[in-house]
Amino acid sequence: MAGFGYFLSCEEHTPAELVDQARMAEQAGFESLWISDHYHPWHDGQGQSPFVWSVIGALSQAVSLPVETAVTSPLVRTHPAVIAQAAATSAVQLGGRFRLGVGTGEALNEHILGTVWPEAPVRLEMLEEALQIIRQLFTGEQTSHHGRHYTVENARLYTLPDEPVPIDVSAFGPQAAEVAARIGDGLITMMPDEPLVERFRRGGGGTKPVYGGLKVCWGTDERAAVRTAHRLWATEQLPGELLQVLPTPAHFAQASQLVTEEQVAQAVTCGDDPDAHVEALSAFVDAGFDTVYVNQVGKDQQGFFDFYRTKVLPRLRD
Repeated sequence: MAGFGYFLSCEEHTPAELVDQARMAEQAGFESLWISDHYHPWHDGQGQSPFVWSVIGALSQAVSLPVETAVTSPLVRTHPAVIAQAAATSAVQLGGRFRLGVGTGEALNEHILGTVWPEAPVRLEMLEEALQIIRQLFTGEQTSHHGRHYTVENARLYTLPDEPVPIDVSAFGPQAAEVAARIGDGLITMMPDEPLVERFRRGGGGTKPVYGGLKVCWGTDERAAVRTAHRLWATEQLPGELLQVLPTPAHFAQASQLVTEEQVAQAVTCGDDPDAHVEALSAFVDAGFDTVYVNQVGKDQQGFFDFYRTKVLPRLRD
């Protein structure tokens, strides 16, 4: 049976709000948490972007749910040796209930140090090398590495969980899915893409877990919910590689003017029809996902959690 988790959005909410949402998610019956890892929000209207590792520390004291980053990029903004230390400490704080979700990232967050933003094939190559470093550091042994993209000298992690942190790899296309199957402990993707899941499993993923996520906007006024989803997350409907290459929140705000409310209404489940919400999450289950994470867009979090606790999660588990 598939599990259902809640996706905490650092782009929209303050650290205190995220911790409150995690508590509400646990009380509503969600089984695990995702949390985004950004330096910037997608656009200024979202308004927040706290340091994810600080928030994870607070979550470890507030809830008993497993936590995973969705996703961290260990390529440019933060060196993989530092990500290894952050992930290991998070796993210790959470008593082993931590998974590290990784991906190749976006220029929006990763270009801030003034370095070159590599092409997609190079980023996949960097990700593979980064994971080699992280996994070696998870052994607790002193590590030196002189590779094509990274250098590590005499590094050792002293604060470690009992078992190495599982690392799940984000993929949105066939080549990335094959890389995820080869180097990841699981797959992360954001669409109920059954062919992608099958490619991951055939490419070496086998029975490794597959995780998916989606956004909804619960509200008693469906049109108002559509307007909220459009105002805050029109960026998700941008085509092609724009999400990976646009460098600033201002650029995303400009590009989002091309996305209509109708496009958002077709892509995002809005309103308070339980059937629509159940159908949206069930699409991931039917496509072979092991856990589905849902994020409520906007400020009406308590209403969303009450709705899912009483009207949606029981039906999904029935």
